[in-house]
Amino acid sequence: MTTQLKAQGRFWLTLEGKNFLGRGRVELLQRIGETGSISKAAKAMKMSYKAAWDAVDAMNTAWPTPLVESGPGGSRLTPDAQRLIASYLDAEVRHEAFLVDLANTLR
Repeated sequence: MTTQLKAQGRFWLTLEGKNFLGRGRVELLQRIGETGSISKAAKAMKMSYKAAWDAVDAMNTAWPTPLVESGPGGSRLTPDAQRLIASYLDAEVRHEAFLVDLANTLR
């Protein structure tokens, strides 16, 4: 019988020692970008509006410039948010590859 060894780990970016950007927050930002609405993004993710708003507020407060701007016409991602999403997704792919490589070296 062969056993499969797998390395696992979550990938988070921290800022000033606090969790700043992870898979859930990236998905929230992506959905805000798609829908133009924090409320619709929250609903699509089956999370409360308050939880979504708190996450957006935390990210906007932590980052030097807002990542999500809201107004009468809805919400939109700033260029910084779009760059962060792309960078996070790229790093996440590399993180997954690292975990696979790690498991292979431990066999």
